[in-house]
Amino acid sequence: MLGATFLLALREIRRHLMRSILTTLGIIIGVAAVVTMVTLGNGVTASVQDEISSLGSSNFIVFPVRVDNGPVRQFELDDVEAVEQQIAGVEVAAANVGASATAFYNGQDWDTRVTGADTNFLEAQAIDVVEGRPFTSDEEASGQNVCLLGPKVREAIFLPDVSPIGEEMRLGDVPCTVVGVLEERGQGGGGADDDDTVFMPLKTVQRRFRGSDNIDYFVLKYNAAYSASVIQDSLIDLLRERRVLQGDAANDFNIIDTAQVNDALSSVTGALTAMVAVIASISLLVGGIGIMNIMLVSVTERTREIGIRLAIGALAREVRLQFLTEAVVLCAFGGLVGLLLAFVASVSLAGVIDVPFVFDPTINIFSFLFASGMGIVFGYYPARRASQLDPIDALRHE
Repeated sequence: MLGATFLLALREIRRHLMRSILTTLGIIIGVAAVVTMVTLGNGVTASVQDEISSLGSSNFIVFPVRVDNGPVRQFELDDVEAVEQQIAGVEVAAANVGASATAFYNGQDWDTRVTGADTNFLEAQAIDVVEGRPFTSDEEASGQNVCLLGPKVREAIFLPDVSPIGEEMRLGDVPCTVVGVLEERGQGGGGADDDDTVFMPLKTVQRRFRGSDNIDYFVLKYNAAYSASVIQDSLIDLLRERRVLQGDAANDFNIIDTAQVNDALSSVTGALTAMVAVIASISLLVGGIGIMNIMLVSVTERTREIGIRLAIGALAREVRLQFLTEAVVLCAFGGLVGLLLAFVASVSLAGVIDVPFVFDPTINIFSFLFASGMGIVFGYYPARRASQLDPIDALRHE
């Protein structure tokens, strides 16, 4: 019986093909909008998480700030060493200092950023060396002229088929030997391109580029088994003591917890995605109302046919099932086309806004089932009305 009813539903839909397609437009647009928005939202969330992960996980980033319009008090390497040695739970503390320079090699030049750091910094930020090696402890301690290239710098001044390892290049007036190439990391915090940088030992950059022992900021990686809030409180107390901040004096430094930033941004992007999806789902309800409207029209057009079926022995539930089936088939067809449209739109738009395409089977399956279920919700009243027609009155209908 179900098979025969399904075939009858397909026959009626095919008889009015254009009307059926126009009727399902609301469902198609609704499903496509919801799935596309959720997919792009997931892509944006993944992109944000990738950017935050470039700062490392279970990390604090500590940098000086201006207080009461006074000068910024820079940190020194002794502060970083004190943090690593005196705070329980801190695994690594690593300083960072930066400068701008032009990289030269074999007649090619490229404006880039020179970053002074050590292997502890690479570990804390989870930066891998994919070719060559990191700095040795002797190179760091003596401040030798060695460097690690970011992928964009390598691409800009070296030929693709030439290994830069062991080659001599210049950063401004400072010569350096390339000992390694860093992994590709993409966009980083503050909009900076993490691939457009050259790493050198901290002391080298301090001496040759900055002319001082100050550092810009430092990163500490803590053991996840320890409480982040306890470590942060200990960090604040230690830095206030070392910087002689007494009483109610404001902190002249700021601390960023990368785990909290990641959670906060994920929550915000998730909430925005949900809000946009709810707004887009309104078109699904509009599409459902369109299904109900066209099914009521269909009942009116086929009143005489319904009367004949009832008169020759068809049961009311069979008539009701036929119209319900037609409504569900229409909605399911609209849902399927909407999913295909959403896939194409999501892939295209993800490339345009430069976020990864993240396929979510849950939202796809849910949207299809929800669209199909709307056929039952909005098709039930027309189907019930058709099943309750009086055969005599229906046969008299012109």
